[in-house]
Amino acid sequence: MRIVSLLPSATEIVCELGLADMLVGVSHECDYPPDVVADLPRVTYSAIPHGLSSAEIDRVVSARLARGESLYLLDESLLAELQPDLVITQELCDVCAVSFADVCSLAGRLPGNPRIVSLAPPNLEHIFGDVQTIAEAVGMPDRGRRLNERLRQRLDRVCNAVAGLPRPGVVALEWLDPPFIGGHWVPEMIHLAGGRDLLGRAGERSFRTGWEEVIQAQPEVILLIPCGYSAEAAQREWDALPRPPGWFDIPAARSGRVYALDANSYCSRPAPRVVEGVEHLARLLHPAHVEQEREW
Repeated sequence: MRIVSLLPSATEIVCELGLADMLVGVSHECDYPPDVVADLPRVTYSAIPHGLSSAEIDRVVSARLARGESLYLLDESLLAELQPDLVITQELCDVCAVSFADVCSLAGRLPGNPRIVSLAPPNLEHIFGDVQTIAEAVGMPDRGRRLNERLRQRLDRVCNAVAGLPRPGVVALEWLDPPFIGGHWVPEMIHLAGGRDLLGRAGERSFRTGWEEVIQAQPEVILLIPCGYSAEAAQREWDALPRPPGWFDIPAARSGRVYALDANSYCSRPAPRVVEGVEHLARLLHPAHVEQEREW
């Protein structure tokens, strides 16, 4: 089977299932596993200019969406040349990948009438469901069940490690300027890692907020997880922003528990590595108890 993945998360799932040799094309954002995707053809590209700040990206994205314009574009000729049997896309987020409608429209013009599988996981359980969906789409359901079993066992070990510990209040920022509160599976990740998400809504979209709400929540821990950013890029963006009034009065700022994370690896992508994200969060939230846990 020839697979084109239009999502970094789907690419990761395909590879975790041991099906990397089926991939014939990926999106411009697919970067993991690096040894697999480095030389694969890129069938999408972004309409957003490079080098913009968080605030500038927010303005560009808002303007394009208001005009009904896509943020990502497909290379139709390359996609036709690759002749996929299966194209994996998404319907979860308008700012994360090529729109589902665009993919369906293009697929109808492709030779061979490839099957379209669309993923839209609002929470962790649906991420496991997407693993199984892809495994079944390629005729290997047992691989999906085995992978999900391993992932669930790792989550169980984290839950056991933090059971009974005090739960610090956490605010997870999925964008920094303006601030957005992380949603979907992020509140669940925080809960499993032994924290309390003070503003996030599990299973729902991230949402724009004001710094006043963040300050008022008085978080003990703040996670900087802007979508699409590495930890280093998130830290640079954060360092360049002025601190809002009242910032230095909140517990997280006073104790220095403001963490820039690799959102691409741990939080943003609904893929198996969110389990690694939960493990990492548990170490941050409860360092005295789980810092030495190397094998979960």
